[in-house]
Amino acid sequence: MKKILAAFGSLLMFITSLFSQDFNGYALYNKQNQNTAYLIDKDGNIAKTWNCNVACNYTVLLKENGNIVRGGKYTGNQLNGAAIGGLVQEIDPSGNIVWEFIYSNANHCSHHDITLVGDNVMLVAWEVKSVSELTQAGYNGASAEKWPTHFVEVSQNGTGGQIVWEWHIWDHLIQDHDSSKDNYGVIANHPELFDINMISNTGGGPPGMNSGDWFHINGINYNADLDQIAFSSRHASEIYIIDHSTTTSEAATHSGGNSGKGGDLLYRWGNPSNYGLSGNQVIPGAVHDVRWIENDGRPYGGYLQIFNNKGVSNTQSTVDAFLPPLDSINGNNYMITSGQAYGPVTYDTRYICQYSASGQSASNRMSNGNIFVNASGGQGGAGIMYEVNSNNNIVWQYNGGGPAKAFRYECEYPGIISLLNNPCSVDISSEKNNEISIFPNPSNGVFNIEIPLNNLVINIINVYGQIIPVKILNSKIDLSAHPDGIYFVLIYSSQKNIYSKKLILNKDEF
Repeated sequence: MKKILAAFGSLLMFITSLFSQDFNGYALYNKQNQNTAYLIDKDGNIAKTWNCNVACNYTVLLKENGNIVRGGKYTGNQLNGAAIGGLVQEIDPSGNIVWEFIYSNANHCSHHDITLVGDNVMLVAWEVKSVSELTQAGYNGASAEKWPTHFVEVSQNGTGGQIVWEWHIWDHLIQDHDSSKDNYGVIANHPELFDINMISNTGGGPPGMNSGDWFHINGINYNADLDQIAFSSRHASEIYIIDHSTTTSEAATHSGGNSGKGGDLLYRWGNPSNYGLSGNQVIPGAVHDVRWIENDGRPYGGYLQIFNNKGVSNTQSTVDAFLPPLDSINGNNYMITSGQAYGPVTYDTRYICQYSASGQSASNRMSNGNIFVNASGGQGGAGIMYEVNSNNNIVWQYNGGGPAKAFRYECEYPGIISLLNNPCSVDISSEKNNEISIFPNPSNGVFNIEIPLNNLVINIINVYGQIIPVKILNSKIDLSAHPDGIYFVLIYSSQKNIYSKKLILNKDEF
């Protein structure tokens, strides 16, 4: 028993170290306007590079099959603006282009961010609107063309791609400037629409205003559980959510989809003056990289998180997270009280960045609760990616020259396992672990456990490395008295073998 306890003590020290220090994984980035994508390990060593045929415009992502998807800077672009793109590519581990899609001509062009929708890719893009079109739509003082944002979802079609879904800001406008023009209405009564004149009143500022870049949508993220899309606007100092379950034709209207609201805004946050209501302007200037925190038991799962560039001051960024108020009756919509702004009134949690940036940038929350920050190097930013623990201590840092976006992938991520041949020796096929069956997992409290072994010691450990008191009776593990989150069951046999399984407790899902 003493030997078992000693082994357990060593394992506990390792787990405590794991969850109080840095996240054991890899970071992926591609510097803006450069051709090489890098994957680095937690020690800063280059684990993999991709030398690509075009420069990256903003984002590179790792798929579960080990391929990367990246936005590229097309050489034939006829429009020009911040983070101009024009194409998207999927590239295999050997550097071969699996497929690519060009979205660029005189009337439209992709730019800034991308997000995966299953195997499809969602692009952020501009479309050109003339002075006469702007005037007819109710824009006040149109003197030059503008490029409102739209999204196109692209699926692979052989070695190319095809558009399978679209959504356009242009279809969801309102204005109170001229009753003789289109889109006239009372703005405060329609928070689901964009005031066509709101940008000039918010002071969102450059870059991009010297081109037709109007809303400067710079971040997009897809939530598969909700089938919704979140995106961020630098010029509006605001974030938004729309329904993705619509058809393209429904997305151009005000009805249809799971929400019943078509392509109208389901939710917005950060600057209530944009829709004629009073309330805190929690996003005072630029904002980037809105994303849902993965809802798998990690802290703040299901919350939205943003990189709030001027959250404290012009030189002090924050990473803010908040929980949009999903309607308890219709979980595809968000609650709002008539005459009041969308809640919450302010962020639910805020991290004040130790390295800040006025533009670009990204953040994420790791499964161990740590916050990853990529403070870009453009526009005077720090140009450092780093990670902080729950005590706001930096536990990992890397100066990669300040890419526009970077993300960390855990060792258990299928893309890392596939790409690098399981570099962290993740137990994905152990016969011993496969002999242990724990179900359902996730669970709302009680897990059934089937183990073909005798004389066992079973302990449950939380993400902080602490042994927690748990009832284990009649082949059941009862966690119903404990908070939602990730737990680990450690099982010790009389032969001194150690088995482990990850448990996910999520009462709200049942």
